[in-house]
Amino acid sequence: MSLTDVLITVLKVLVIVLAAPLLALVLVYVERKTLGRIQRRMGPWHVGPMGLLQTLADAVKLLTKEVLTPERAEPWAYWIAPIVVFVPGVFVLVVIPFTPELVVSRLDLSLLYVFALPAVSVVGFIMAGWGAGSKYALLGGIRLVAQAVSYEIPLLFSVLGVAILAGSLSLIDIVNAQGDTVWYGVVQPVAFVIFIMAGLAEHSRTPFDMAVGESEVMGGPTIEYSGIRWAMFMLAEYVNIFILASLGTIIFLGGWHGPVLPGWVWYLLKTTPILLFIFWLRGTLPRLRVDQLMGFCWKVLIPLSLLNVVVAATFKVYGWGPTIPMVIASVLAAYWFYRREWRQVVAVPARDPIPVPTPVPAAAE
Repeated sequence: MSLTDVLITVLKVLVIVLAAPLLALVLVYVERKTLGRIQRRMGPWHVGPMGLLQTLADAVKLLTKEVLTPERAEPWAYWIAPIVVFVPGVFVLVVIPFTPELVVSRLDLSLLYVFALPAVSVVGFIMAGWGAGSKYALLGGIRLVAQAVSYEIPLLFSVLGVAILAGSLSLIDIVNAQGDTVWYGVVQPVAFVIFIMAGLAEHSRTPFDMAVGESEVMGGPTIEYSGIRWAMFMLAEYVNIFILASLGTIIFLGGWHGPVLPGWVWYLLKTTPILLFIFWLRGTLPRLRVDQLMGFCWKVLIPLSLLNVVVAATFKVYGWGPTIPMVIASVLAAYWFYRREWRQVVAVPARDPIPVPTPVPAAAE
């Protein structure tokens, strides 16, 4: 590699590092406006035209706000945790192919890379919970780690079927394979749904946000953070949401492929509905209970994702390709699991009736 190529690569990395905070600001504004419309209010409005400067004002406030360290905190874990959570998301952006030209690194194993690296951020959350010296932060960190580790399994299995059909672990090859045939989101609809649900759970988004349930753990592992340190957790959350929507577009919706329009336009047209769907869920669905959250993963998503992999592998071995029978097989498997497990997982547990006290007769005069 020549010196020019090295400088170009470094320049691309710097652009991504600087674009990540800007991307988070844009997504925060869009989410606030979306939730405002759902809840029949205006959302950000006063700061700047249509409230466009509200997120910038919030960023300035967080950057200038006093940073406090709890008295009982473990300093090294407390300080390093935000960095451990934020940095992996930025590194993942390096291998995401927005278009054939807009990609920093073309890894042959980029599909494994984008799922392996964010797993490091789980260590950051447990460091934040333990290092803060608060029982509520520790409880939130343990919940988040248990949830993220559990939902990583169906998340990986959901894309394994796509990798089998494409015959490659390269994101660019997966996009090109869909350009020649049909989107994998059409022939693997169950895998697409599992991917979105497991991705939301891994990043603690509604309705899978039990790790930050204010009524139980008072904000999760970040409860003792303030200022720029707290802002880094929020930046990581929205960068990860963007990565989730981008991977959904690349793996299941054909990426940049489309007629007439440039590739980057098709990429934005496919990614935006996924982001709006994620924001819409936050404004409409309540969070699940802890037993529903874990039971849904282990009893429904993991068996269903494994069955979907078997269906994809069977069609690949026999050379049938991504056809309508694959769609029918996947949907029938999902319906069978719905009838068998879903209603038992989300059902409200029966409770014993509240005993009615027997009235005591008044004492005789």
